[in-house]
Amino acid sequence: MAATDISSAPNSAAATANGTKLRLGPLTALVIGSMVGSGVFSLPQNMAAGAGPLAIVIGWAITAIGMLALVFVYQSLATRKPELDAGPYAYAKAGFGPFVGFNSAWGYWISAWVGNVSYAVIVFSALSYFFPAFGDGNTWQAVAGASALLWAIHFLIMAGVRQAALVNLIVTAAKIAPIVLFIGIVVVAFKVDVFNADFTGLGNTSLGSIMNQVKSTMLVTLWVFIGIEGASVFSARAEKRRDIAKATVFGFLACLALYALVSLLSLGIISQPQLAALKNPSMAGVLEAVVGPWGAILINLALVVSVVGAFLSWTLLAAEVPHIAGKDGTMPAFFGHENDRGVPSVSLFVTNILVQAFLIITLFAQSTYQALFFIASTAILVPYIFSGAYAAKLAIQGDSYGASENRNAPMLMGLLATAYGLWLVYAAGLSYLFMCAVLYAPGIVFYVWARRENSQRIFRPAEAAIAAVLVGVAIYAAYQMWTGAVSAL
Repeated sequence: MAATDISSAPNSAAATANGTKLRLGPLTALVIGSMVGSGVFSLPQNMAAGAGPLAIVIGWAITAIGMLALVFVYQSLATRKPELDAGPYAYAKAGFGPFVGFNSAWGYWISAWVGNVSYAVIVFSALSYFFPAFGDGNTWQAVAGASALLWAIHFLIMAGVRQAALVNLIVTAAKIAPIVLFIGIVVVAFKVDVFNADFTGLGNTSLGSIMNQVKSTMLVTLWVFIGIEGASVFSARAEKRRDIAKATVFGFLACLALYALVSLLSLGIISQPQLAALKNPSMAGVLEAVVGPWGAILINLALVVSVVGAFLSWTLLAAEVPHIAGKDGTMPAFFGHENDRGVPSVSLFVTNILVQAFLIITLFAQSTYQALFFIASTAILVPYIFSGAYAAKLAIQGDSYGASENRNAPMLMGLLATAYGLWLVYAAGLSYLFMCAVLYAPGIVFYVWARRENSQRIFRPAEAAIAAVLVGVAIYAAYQMWTGAVSAL
């Protein structure tokens, strides 16, 4: 998860009017930029913390299949349903009704702003290499610094952001170049005997079975691919709808190669237990082991540049979805308000207030980067699952398909993407599912608010049942967290 193209700041109408439609190159950069952020710099430790080399290989294989299915889902939906903009939440709403659509928008929003909290933690964790008082990014000094960064970005966006393509190009290059250099160096330094020392990971009893190890990798691999839908979210801005599909596929394949190489090659430099104990960003520790202190300096500086850009761009993305949802009646209308520069000002302010609140919580809960991105990854599963289910539904019903057109492949991709999402729900575990239930349940108030604003029936019977279950789970989860029986942070 990382920066989207900063051209997401204006609304769709403004973008169209000003001739800022995106072509294939910028769309591909958007997808890659949406995924490559803080996650890749911490992959070695994040993967090794719960798995050995064999489980990590299996985890990447499952992720490649599941995410590729999701890629094809967004590729298909972008061309078959060109009237649906804003990506995942629009697909969920069209396929399964307003309440599911609302929860997809709400979940995507939660994932985006909680992800921004994790960015704030990791950027100051990286800066602690130079300024030890920042600790793991959750000391009071780090929270103060992150708060200053948050509101500086807020007022920058409120003033309007221009020269998006140039900014995106510079930030993307600054992110990718050190990663490619890292891969080139560790390929040369790779030691087969280190990689094979405990290939199964079963020699370390704390890791558990191969299945448990594989499960531990799932939210990590999901986190680094959040943003795969970036071109789809901003589909209204594409010059050609078919370019959305191409950009998504190209971006996915490029990032898959980078991610897998970073995590697996690191296991040939430092053993799994040593990797698991590294401070994040762990790429710094790996490169330092090969080339000395300048390697750690390079990676820490690269991460700061990458994450500051990501912080800016995902702040825009976090405000975009509730803004669009507010304009089409899915969320309360106040979210749709814009200032005279076309910036979604109210949505932006509410988003950043929530980021600020969670930054303060990290101080008291001593929340880590990894805990925060697990929450963000779990929260986004609802829109991902329903995107896959909608694609499968279209293929099964034949909606938007010609009479002689083969529907088997799209149906299979939709079902695979849905199954992958459900597997991730299982892999997430109760702690993060409970935390997400607590974050999802308050959304019901905003859903009711929006429906009443538009004089619409609030719940169908099935929707009322889902809402009741969600509230019940949230209350139980809050109690479990209050008593300390479950902890997500």
